[in-house]
Amino acid sequence: MRPNTYEKVKTLFADRGGIMPTREVLDAGVHPETLYRMRDLGLLEKVARGWYRLPGLPPLTAPDLAEVALRMPTGIICLVSALSVHNLTSQIPYMVHVAAPYGRKMPKIDYPPVRMFWFSQATYGEGFDRHVLDGVKVPIYSPSKTVADCFKFRNRIGLDVAVEGLRMYLRSDNPRVDELIHYSKLCRVNNFMKPYLETFLEEP
Repeated sequence: MRPNTYEKVKTLFADRGGIMPTREVLDAGVHPETLYRMRDLGLLEKVARGWYRLPGLPPLTAPDLAEVALRMPTGIICLVSALSVHNLTSQIPYMVHVAAPYGRKMPKIDYPPVRMFWFSQATYGEGFDRHVLDGVKVPIYSPSKTVADCFKFRNRIGLDVAVEGLRMYLRSDNPRVDELIHYSKLCRVNNFMKPYLETFLEEP
């Protein structure tokens, strides 16, 4: 009877893309003992606190970002972490940079290390897309929005990081200068960023 139960649970996971939060698993009628026994037997993998997935899925490629997205559903990957996703930096992120709106209480995470950045409602809610990483929909700011954000937070992440991000963005396959200027105005850094933008646009 137990193997048949395991197969039903595996089918449940498969029907939901292979990954589920514990709450939904239990709400579907799975006994906690069954869930934890399947974990101990290697039939399920724990990918974050309160989240499990089938072991046959493709290997994790961005486990830190996926885990943060699972545990901070209202957070948006930003700044150096977003630059890294878009291949716009030589920096190696040692913390996951996450944006949240002013006044929003966010859950604490012991691991992976997270650095929070508080955005105004206008700058928080615009310019991000959801990327599917390891089966998880991860909200990440677009390249142009990320570059503008980096100039806004240059005193915290380093002006050199923002400048490098801008240069690499303009040299990328599809830079959208109008979009970049829009976000620089939204972030109120247009005047500061403009000289760098003009210089890089004139480069051969």
